Amino acid sequence: MEEDDPLIYRLPQDTLQQIFSSLPLRQVIICRTLSKFFNALLSTPSFLTLLSTTLPPLHLLALRHPHHHHHPSSSLHLFDPDLNRWLRFPLTFLPFRNPNPVASSHGLLYLWALSPSDNTKSLIACNPLTRHFRLLPHLGSAWSRHGSVLVDSSNRVMVLTELAALYFSGDNNHQWMKFSSNLPAKPRSPVLVGDRVLALCDVGSPWRNQWKLFAAAAPPHAAFQTWSRLERHEWGDVFDILKRPRLVRDNGGDGGRATVLMVGGLKSSFSLNAPCSTILILRLDLTTMDWEEAGRMPPEMFRCFRESSKFKVFGGGDRVCFSAKRIGKKLALWDRSGSSRKVGGEWRWIDHLPGNGEGLYRGFVFEGRLNAVP
Repeated sequence: MEEDDPLIYRLPQDTLQQIFSSLPLRQVIICRTLSKFFNALLSTPSFLTLLSTTLPPLHLLALRHPHHHHHPSSSLHLFDPDLNRWLRFPLTFLPFRNPNPVASSHGLLYLWALSPSDNTKSLIACNPLTRHFRLLPHLGSAWSRHGSVLVDSSNRVMVLTELAALYFSGDNNHQWMKFSSNLPAKPRSPVLVGDRVLALCDVGSPWRNQWKLFAAAAPPHAAFQTWSRLERHEWGDVFDILKRPRLVRDNGGDGGRATVLMVGGLKSSFSLNAPCSTILILRLDLTTMDWEEAGRMPPEMFRCFRESSKFKVFGGGDRVCFSAKRIGKKLALWDRSGSSRKVGGEWRWIDHLPGNGEGLYRGFVFEGRLNAVP
């Protein structure tokens, strides 16, 4: 260390740890870009372990690459709703080509990427804050094109299609377990909720959609291959009033009960091509099997979505995002966190999205944690 280096470089490690443990996690990340000294210090496993015991997780919204994007970025774009600003996490530490982030849970990011030695795609788990990663057992490229990746806080990973599902966890002897899924149609917006997998399936005709909710025990439970349709007489026409319904993971209701959100356009009538009057968010309590309204998009915001034939929904828990064509480089955000935790939540716009704003944006929740180990 040079004599003209800043005095902070000469402080003992326990003093530096005390200083950084008093900062929010987002500030610690920023400090890592200030100099080589701070980058090395704040990348040291022992130092990160000490900080992880005092710093709460960072709740962000991550963007996925559009389907037409043929050259995935080497960075992960994230939005910080608390600071109302965009962040960018580089993925250049990964020794793989064309990383494509698709899911996240409990601080870990999951991406498809090409092997540096050939063109085979594999699924990778990494922590972009600590830059540690793990290559999951090899999968064929067809799974990356057609499978939905589901992950949860227990480091369980599923790749689900209409006909089959792959399951991986640390208890599998580092092998994928394959199951027959036997769903009646292609699963839409499947989610892992506790010990169950939920998915929407269109069981209607080519002329009219008819959405139904299906559930199965989560792997490795042997009953996973038996899907059951969740129906109650008391639900009435809950699936008939929504256009393009999708499931979104929830944080749970009062008392930590298992819940799931269902989002879709609220039809103005039951006719085949009925227009939508707004976008509705419903919550299903999986213990009582009761639905309740969680929020609905304000009319002045929905005007921007009315002209689009389709919209995308992503997020989870207390924050859900909506994107559509023809609304430019922005997202609609439903926020039920912190001071916004009120009846119906708070609605606002997220502006200045990266990219050209021509396609539909997709994404997921990223919970940044220093102690998440792939």
